[in-house]
Amino acid sequence: MDTTLGPVEIAGFAETHGEQQARYPAPNLSWQPVHTVYVPADRLTSTTPADWGRAAAELLDRHITTPEAFAAVFGHDGLPRVAAKLASEPIEDLRVDFEDGYGVRPDEDADTERAAAAIAAMHADGALPRRWGLRVKSFADGDPGRSTRTLDGFLTGVIRNIGYLPAGFTVTFPKVLMSAYLGQFTTYLDEIEQGLGLPYQSLGFEMQVEAPQTVLFLGDAVGLSGGRLRAAHFGVFDYTAACGLPPHEQRLDHPACDHARHLMQTTLLSEGIELSDGSLAASPASDDGADVRALWRRHSELVRHSLAHGFYQGWDMHPSHLVSRYATTYAFHLRHYDEYKSRVLAWQEKRQEGGVMDEPATVKTMTAALRRADHCLGVE
Repeated sequence: MDTTLGPVEIAGFAETHGEQQARYPAPNLSWQPVHTVYVPADRLTSTTPADWGRAAAELLDRHITTPEAFAAVFGHDGLPRVAAKLASEPIEDLRVDFEDGYGVRPDEDADTERAAAAIAAMHADGALPRRWGLRVKSFADGDPGRSTRTLDGFLTGVIRNIGYLPAGFTVTFPKVLMSAYLGQFTTYLDEIEQGLGLPYQSLGFEMQVEAPQTVLFLGDAVGLSGGRLRAAHFGVFDYTAACGLPPHEQRLDHPACDHARHLMQTTLLSEGIELSDGSLAASPASDDGADVRALWRRHSELVRHSLAHGFYQGWDMHPSHLVSRYATTYAFHLRHYDEYKSRVLAWQEKRQEGGVMDEPATVKTMTAALRRADHCLGVE
Protein backbone atom coordinates (compact mmCIF):
# COMPACT_ATOMS: atom_id res chain seq x y z
CA MET A 1 0.00 0.00 0.00
CA ASP A 2 1.04 3.65 -0.34
CA THR A 3 2.34 5.37 2.77
CA THR A 4 3.47 8.89 3.51
CA LEU A 5 6.46 8.38 5.80
CA GLY A 6 7.53 4.86 4.96
CA PRO A 7 9.38 2.78 7.57
CA VAL A 8 9.69 4.69 10.86
CA GLU A 9 11.94 3.99 13.82
CA ILE A 10 10.40 4.88 17.18
CA ALA A 11 13.12 6.37 19.35
CA GLY A 12 13.56 4.47 22.61
CA PHE A 13 11.07 1.75 21.70
CA ALA A 14 13.46 -1.20 22.14
CA GLU A 15 14.40 -0.11 25.66
CA THR A 16 10.78 0.54 26.65
CA HIS A 17 9.57 -2.78 25.25
CA GLY A 18 12.39 -4.62 27.02
CA GLU A 19 11.45 -2.96 30.30
CA GLN A 20 7.82 -3.94 29.74
CA GLN A 21 8.71 -7.58 29.22
CA ALA A 22 10.97 -7.63 32.28
CA ARG A 23 8.59 -5.81 34.61
CA TYR A 24 5.29 -7.27 33.43
CA PRO A 25 5.92 -10.94 32.62
CA ALA A 26 3.32 -13.24 31.12
CA PRO A 27 0.91 -14.66 33.70
CA ASN A 28 2.46 -17.47 35.71
CA LEU A 29 0.44 -20.67 35.34
CA SER A 30 2.57 -22.70 37.72
CA TRP A 31 1.16 -24.25 40.89
CA GLN A 32 0.18 -21.97 43.76
CA PRO A 33 -1.01 -23.32 47.11
CA VAL A 34 -4.65 -22.74 47.94
CA HIS A 35 -3.80 -21.84 51.53
CA THR A 36 -1.12 -21.11 54.08
CA VAL A 37 -1.36 -22.77 57.48
CA TYR A 38 0.24 -20.83 60.33
CA VAL A 39 1.35 -22.86 63.33
CA PRO A 40 2.94 -21.16 66.38
CA ALA A 41 6.56 -22.29 66.68
CA ASP A 42 6.13 -23.82 70.11
CA ARG A 43 3.30 -26.06 68.81
CA LEU A 44 5.05 -27.36 65.71
CA THR A 45 6.02 -31.04 65.63
CA SER A 46 7.24 -33.31 62.88
CA THR A 47 3.71 -34.72 62.58
CA THR A 48 1.83 -31.40 62.39
CA PRO A 49 0.61 -31.82 58.76
CA ALA A 50 -0.65 -35.34 59.43
CA ASP A 51 -2.17 -34.27 62.77
CA TRP A 52 -4.10 -31.46 61.10
CA GLY A 53 -5.30 -33.77 58.35
CA ARG A 54 -6.42 -36.38 60.85
CA ALA A 55 -8.24 -33.80 63.01
CA ALA A 56 -10.03 -32.39 59.97
CA ALA A 57 -10.98 -35.87 58.74
CA GLU A 58 -12.35 -36.78 62.16
CA LEU A 59 -14.56 -33.68 62.16
CA LEU A 60 -15.76 -34.57 58.69
CA ASP A 61 -16.49 -38.18 59.64
CA ARG A 62 -18.31 -37.11 62.78
CA HIS A 63 -20.47 -34.33 61.40
CA ILE A 64 -20.97 -35.12 57.69
CA THR A 65 -21.67 -38.78 57.12
CA THR A 66 -23.20 -38.81 53.64
CA PRO A 67 -22.74 -37.03 50.29
CA GLU A 68 -26.18 -35.50 50.82
CA ALA A 69 -25.11 -34.02 54.16
CA PHE A 70 -21.96 -32.65 52.52
CA ALA A 71 -24.03 -31.05 49.76
CA ALA A 72 -26.36 -29.51 52.36
CA VAL A 73 -23.41 -27.59 53.82
CA PHE A 74 -21.30 -26.83 50.73
CA GLY A 75 -23.80 -26.99 47.88
CA HIS A 76 -22.15 -29.84 45.96
CA ASP A 77 -21.10 -33.45 46.34
CA GLY A 78 -17.37 -33.19 46.83
CA LEU A 79 -17.01 -35.45 49.84
CA PRO A 80 -14.76 -38.13 48.28
CA ARG A 81 -12.35 -35.57 46.82
CA VAL A 82 -12.04 -33.61 50.08
CA ALA A 83 -11.60 -36.77 52.15
CA ALA A 84 -8.85 -37.96 49.79
CA LYS A 85 -7.07 -34.61 50.02
CA LEU A 86 -7.12 -34.64 53.83
CA ALA A 87 -5.55 -38.09 53.77
CA SER A 88 -2.88 -37.39 51.15
CA GLU A 89 -1.90 -33.71 51.44
CA PRO A 90 -3.77 -31.86 54.19
CA ILE A 91 -1.39 -28.86 54.19
CA GLU A 92 -0.02 -27.38 50.98
CA ASP A 93 1.85 -24.45 52.55
CA LEU A 94 3.14 -24.46 56.13
CA ARG A 95 4.45 -21.43 57.97
CA VAL A 96 6.12 -21.69 61.38
CA ASP A 97 4.92 -18.60 63.21
CA PHE A 98 7.20 -16.51 65.41
CA GLU A 99 5.01 -13.41 65.26
CA ASP A 100 1.46 -12.74 66.54
CA GLY A 101 0.60 -16.41 66.96
CA TYR A 102 3.74 -16.92 69.03
CA GLY A 103 4.32 -13.67 70.90
CA VAL A 104 7.41 -12.53 72.79
CA ARG A 105 9.11 -15.29 74.74
CA PRO A 106 12.46 -15.78 76.42
CA ASP A 107 12.92 -19.23 74.85
CA GLU A 108 12.60 -18.25 71.17
CA ASP A 109 16.10 -19.56 70.42
CA ALA A 110 15.18 -23.00 71.78
CA ASP A 111 11.88 -23.02 69.88
CA THR A 112 13.74 -22.05 66.72
CA GLU A 113 16.06 -25.03 67.08
CA ARG A 114 13.15 -27.37 67.75
CA ALA A 115 11.23 -26.02 64.76
CA ALA A 116 14.23 -26.55 62.48
CA ALA A 117 14.56 -30.12 63.75
CA ALA A 118 10.84 -30.74 63.14
CA ILE A 119 11.14 -29.48 59.56
CA ALA A 120 14.11 -31.79 59.00
CA ALA A 121 12.11 -34.72 60.36
CA MET A 122 9.19 -33.92 58.06
CA HIS A 123 11.58 -33.83 55.14
CA ALA A 124 13.09 -37.18 56.11
CA ASP A 125 9.59 -38.70 56.30
CA GLY A 126 8.54 -37.23 52.96
CA ALA A 127 5.92 -35.14 54.77
CA LEU A 128 7.29 -31.63 54.24
CA PRO A 129 4.63 -29.54 52.44
CA ARG A 130 5.41 -28.28 48.95
CA ARG A 131 5.66 -24.75 50.39
CA TRP A 132 7.05 -24.14 53.82
CA GLY A 133 8.94 -21.57 55.86
CA LEU A 134 8.54 -19.22 58.78
CA ARG A 135 7.03 -15.90 59.71
CA VAL A 136 9.52 -13.74 61.56
CA LYS A 137 8.75 -10.85 63.85
CA SER A 138 8.07 -7.52 62.23
CA PHE A 139 10.68 -4.77 62.02
CA ALA A 140 7.80 -2.52 63.09
CA ASP A 141 8.07 -4.08 66.55
CA GLY A 142 11.34 -2.21 66.99
CA ASP A 143 13.66 -5.21 67.29
CA PRO A 144 14.96 -6.32 63.87
CA GLY A 145 17.76 -8.19 65.66
CA ARG A 146 15.23 -10.67 67.03
CA SER A 147 13.74 -11.24 63.58
CA THR A 148 17.06 -11.79 61.87
CA ARG A 149 18.46 -13.97 64.66
CA THR A 150 15.48 -16.32 64.45
CA LEU A 151 15.70 -16.52 60.66
CA ASP A 152 19.43 -17.20 60.85
CA GLY A 153 19.02 -19.89 63.49
CA PHE A 154 16.14 -21.54 61.65
CA LEU A 155 17.95 -21.67 58.30
CA THR A 156 21.21 -22.75 59.90
CA GLY A 157 19.44 -25.55 61.76
CA VAL A 158 17.49 -26.81 58.75
CA ILE A 159 20.56 -26.87 56.51
CA ARG A 160 22.71 -28.51 59.19
CA ASN A 161 20.08 -31.23 59.79
CA ILE A 162 19.27 -31.91 56.12
CA GLY A 163 22.46 -30.90 54.35
CA TYR A 164 20.76 -28.38 52.07
CA LEU A 165 17.74 -26.10 51.90
CA PRO A 166 14.78 -28.05 50.48
CA ALA A 167 12.69 -26.52 47.70
CA GLY A 168 9.62 -24.46 48.53
CA PHE A 169 11.12 -22.31 51.29
CA THR A 170 9.90 -18.75 51.85
CA VAL A 171 9.90 -16.14 54.61
CA THR A 172 6.86 -14.16 55.68
CA PHE A 173 7.72 -10.55 56.54
CA PRO A 174 4.81 -9.06 58.52
CA LYS A 175 3.57 -5.54 59.27
CA VAL A 176 5.59 -3.71 56.63
CA LEU A 177 4.61 -0.25 57.91
CA MET A 178 7.53 1.60 56.29
CA SER A 179 8.71 1.11 52.73
CA ALA A 180 12.35 1.25 53.88
CA TYR A 181 11.85 -2.01 55.81
CA LEU A 182 11.65 -3.85 52.47
CA GLY A 183 15.11 -2.71 51.40
CA GLN A 184 16.56 -3.35 54.85
CA PHE A 185 15.18 -6.88 54.95
CA THR A 186 16.37 -7.52 51.41
CA THR A 187 19.90 -6.43 52.36
CA TYR A 188 19.85 -8.87 55.26
CA LEU A 189 18.70 -11.69 52.98
CA ASP A 190 21.65 -10.90 50.71
CA GLU A 191 23.98 -11.28 53.69
CA ILE A 192 22.52 -14.46 55.18
CA GLU A 193 22.36 -16.04 51.74
CA GLN A 194 26.06 -15.43 51.27
CA GLY A 195 26.83 -16.61 54.80
CA LEU A 196 25.03 -19.91 54.22
CA GLY A 197 26.54 -20.38 50.78
CA LEU A 198 23.16 -20.40 49.05
CA PRO A 199 22.69 -19.46 45.39
CA TYR A 200 21.95 -15.82 44.73
CA GLN A 201 18.29 -14.90 45.26
CA SER A 202 17.36 -18.37 46.44
CA LEU A 203 15.82 -16.69 49.50
CA GLY A 204 12.55 -15.00 48.61
CA PHE A 205 9.95 -13.52 50.89
CA GLU A 206 6.28 -12.61 51.05
CA MET A 207 5.19 -9.32 52.59
CA GLN A 208 2.05 -8.88 54.62
CA VAL A 209 -0.22 -5.98 53.81
CA GLU A 210 -1.67 -5.08 57.18
CA ALA A 211 -2.04 -1.30 57.25
CA PRO A 212 -3.45 1.43 54.99
CA GLN A 213 -0.03 3.09 54.62
CA THR A 214 1.39 -0.15 53.24
CA VAL A 215 -1.08 -0.02 50.37
CA LEU A 216 0.27 3.39 49.40
CA PHE A 217 3.77 2.11 48.58
CA LEU A 218 2.89 -1.25 47.04
CA GLY A 219 3.80 0.10 43.63
CA ASP A 220 7.41 0.43 44.79
CA ALA A 221 7.55 -2.89 46.64
CA VAL A 222 9.05 -5.00 43.85
CA GLY A 223 11.85 -2.54 43.21
CA LEU A 224 12.58 -2.02 46.89
CA SER A 225 12.82 -5.79 47.41
CA GLY A 226 15.50 -6.21 44.77
CA GLY A 227 13.55 -8.98 43.05
CA ARG A 228 13.17 -11.06 46.22
CA LEU A 229 9.47 -10.33 46.74
CA ARG A 230 7.51 -13.43 45.78
CA ALA A 231 4.06 -12.81 47.25
CA ALA A 232 1.86 -10.40 49.18
CA HIS A 233 -0.53 -11.66 51.86
CA PHE A 234 -3.43 -9.60 53.17
CA GLY A 235 -3.74 -9.28 56.96
CA VAL A 236 -7.41 -8.70 57.62
CA PHE A 237 -7.42 -8.06 61.36
CA ASP A 238 -4.53 -5.62 61.61
CA TYR A 239 -5.79 -3.85 58.49
CA THR A 240 -9.38 -3.46 59.62
CA ALA A 241 -8.25 -2.39 63.09
CA ALA A 242 -5.98 0.23 61.53
CA CYS A 243 -9.00 1.45 59.55
CA GLY A 244 -10.88 1.95 62.82
CA LEU A 245 -13.46 -0.78 62.19
CA PRO A 246 -15.15 -2.25 65.28
CA PRO A 247 -14.48 -5.92 66.07
CA HIS A 248 -17.75 -7.20 64.62
CA GLU A 249 -16.83 -5.60 61.26
CA GLN A 250 -13.30 -7.00 61.11
CA ARG A 251 -14.06 -9.56 58.42
CA LEU A 252 -12.63 -10.57 55.07
CA ASP A 253 -15.74 -9.59 53.14
CA HIS A 254 -15.85 -6.01 54.43
CA PRO A 255 -15.70 -3.39 51.63
CA ALA A 256 -12.54 -1.90 53.16
CA CYS A 257 -10.81 -5.23 52.64
CA ASP A 258 -12.10 -5.46 49.07
CA HIS A 259 -10.58 -2.04 48.39
CA ALA A 260 -7.17 -3.09 49.76
CA ARG A 261 -7.18 -6.36 47.82
CA HIS A 262 -8.07 -4.61 44.59
CA LEU A 263 -5.16 -2.23 45.08
CA MET A 264 -2.89 -5.22 45.68
CA GLN A 265 -4.07 -6.66 42.37
CA THR A 266 -3.57 -3.35 40.58
CA THR A 267 -0.02 -2.81 41.82
CA LEU A 268 1.46 -6.29 42.22
CA LEU A 269 -0.29 -8.94 40.14
CA SER A 270 0.94 -7.60 36.81
CA GLU A 271 4.51 -7.80 38.10
CA GLY A 272 4.23 -11.53 38.74
CA ILE A 273 3.69 -11.35 42.50
CA GLU A 274 1.44 -14.03 43.99
CA LEU A 275 -1.45 -12.77 46.11
CA SER A 276 -3.03 -14.36 49.14
CA ASP A 277 -6.05 -13.40 51.21
CA GLY A 278 -6.29 -13.57 54.98
CA SER A 279 -8.13 -15.77 57.42
CA LEU A 280 -11.14 -16.43 59.58
CA ALA A 281 -10.08 -16.12 63.22
CA ALA A 282 -12.64 -18.61 64.51
CA SER A 283 -12.98 -22.28 65.27
CA PRO A 284 -16.17 -24.25 65.99
CA ALA A 285 -17.87 -22.84 69.10
CA SER A 286 -18.20 -26.39 70.39
CA ASP A 287 -17.99 -29.97 69.17
CA ASP A 288 -21.73 -29.96 68.56
CA GLY A 289 -22.58 -30.72 64.95
CA ALA A 290 -24.59 -27.54 64.48
CA ASP A 291 -21.64 -25.39 65.62
CA VAL A 292 -19.15 -27.21 63.40
CA ARG A 293 -21.38 -26.92 60.35
CA ALA A 294 -22.03 -23.23 61.08
CA LEU A 295 -18.27 -22.62 61.13
CA TRP A 296 -17.87 -24.47 57.82
CA ARG A 297 -20.65 -22.44 56.21
CA ARG A 298 -19.16 -19.12 57.32
CA HIS A 299 -15.64 -20.05 56.30
CA SER A 300 -16.94 -21.32 52.95
CA GLU A 301 -18.67 -17.95 52.36
CA LEU A 302 -15.40 -16.10 52.96
CA VAL A 303 -13.33 -18.46 50.79
CA ARG A 304 -15.88 -18.09 47.99
CA HIS A 305 -15.74 -14.29 48.36
CA SER A 306 -11.95 -14.35 48.02
CA LEU A 307 -12.08 -16.63 44.99
CA ALA A 308 -14.67 -14.45 43.28
CA HIS A 309 -12.32 -11.47 43.73
CA GLY A 310 -9.38 -13.33 42.18
CA PHE A 311 -7.58 -14.31 45.40
CA TYR A 312 -6.95 -18.03 45.05
CA GLN A 313 -5.01 -18.52 48.29
CA GLY A 314 -5.85 -17.73 51.93
CA TRP A 315 -4.82 -18.49 55.48
CA ASP A 316 -6.15 -21.39 57.54
CA MET A 317 -5.75 -21.29 61.30
CA HIS A 318 -7.58 -24.39 62.54
CA PRO A 319 -7.92 -27.98 61.24
CA SER A 320 -11.65 -27.44 60.68
CA HIS A 321 -10.77 -24.81 58.05
CA LEU A 322 -9.18 -27.46 55.83
CA VAL A 323 -12.56 -29.06 55.15
CA SER A 324 -14.29 -25.85 54.05
CA ARG A 325 -11.17 -24.58 52.24
CA TYR A 326 -10.88 -27.61 49.98
CA ALA A 327 -14.63 -28.12 49.56
CA THR A 328 -15.16 -24.53 48.43
CA THR A 329 -12.00 -24.22 46.35
CA TYR A 330 -12.62 -27.43 44.43
CA ALA A 331 -16.23 -26.48 43.71
CA PHE A 332 -15.21 -23.03 42.47
CA HIS A 333 -12.47 -24.22 40.13
CA LEU A 334 -14.26 -27.26 38.77
CA ARG A 335 -17.75 -25.81 38.28
CA HIS A 336 -17.02 -24.27 34.86
CA TYR A 337 -14.28 -26.67 33.77
CA ASP A 338 -16.08 -28.27 30.83
CA GLU A 339 -17.51 -24.95 29.63
CA TYR A 340 -14.12 -23.20 29.70
CA LYS A 341 -12.44 -26.12 27.99
CA SER A 342 -14.97 -26.04 25.16
CA ARG A 343 -14.70 -22.28 24.74
CA VAL A 344 -10.89 -22.33 24.62
CA LEU A 345 -10.96 -25.13 22.06
CA ALA A 346 -13.52 -23.23 19.98
CA TRP A 347 -11.35 -20.11 20.04
CA GLN A 348 -8.30 -22.11 19.00
CA GLU A 349 -10.30 -23.56 16.13
CA LYS A 350 -11.61 -20.07 15.22
CA ARG A 351 -15.27 -20.91 15.74
CA GLN A 352 -17.95 -19.75 18.16
CA GLU A 353 -19.15 -21.84 21.09
CA GLY A 354 -22.73 -21.28 22.21
CA GLY A 355 -22.89 -17.82 20.66
CA VAL A 356 -20.05 -16.50 22.86
CA MET A 357 -17.54 -14.22 21.13
CA ASP A 358 -14.51 -14.54 23.39
CA GLU A 359 -11.74 -11.97 23.38
CA PRO A 360 -8.07 -13.10 23.61
CA ALA A 361 -7.86 -11.71 27.17
CA THR A 362 -10.84 -13.83 28.21
CA VAL A 363 -9.27 -16.90 26.62
CA LYS A 364 -6.09 -16.29 28.61
CA THR A 365 -8.17 -16.01 31.77
CA MET A 366 -10.01 -19.24 31.00
CA THR A 367 -6.71 -20.99 30.30
CA ALA A 368 -5.44 -19.90 33.70
CA ALA A 369 -8.68 -21.06 35.31
CA LEU A 370 -8.32 -24.46 33.64
CA ARG A 371 -4.77 -24.71 34.96
CA ARG A 372 -5.94 -24.02 38.50
CA ALA A 373 -8.66 -26.62 38.06
CA ASP A 374 -6.07 -29.12 36.82
CA HIS A 375 -4.07 -28.49 39.98
CA CYS A 376 -7.17 -29.35 42.00
CA LEU A 377 -7.44 -32.56 40.00
CA GLY A 378 -3.79 -33.37 40.72
CA VAL A 379 -2.61 -32.62 37.18
CA GLU A 380 0.72 -30.76 37.27
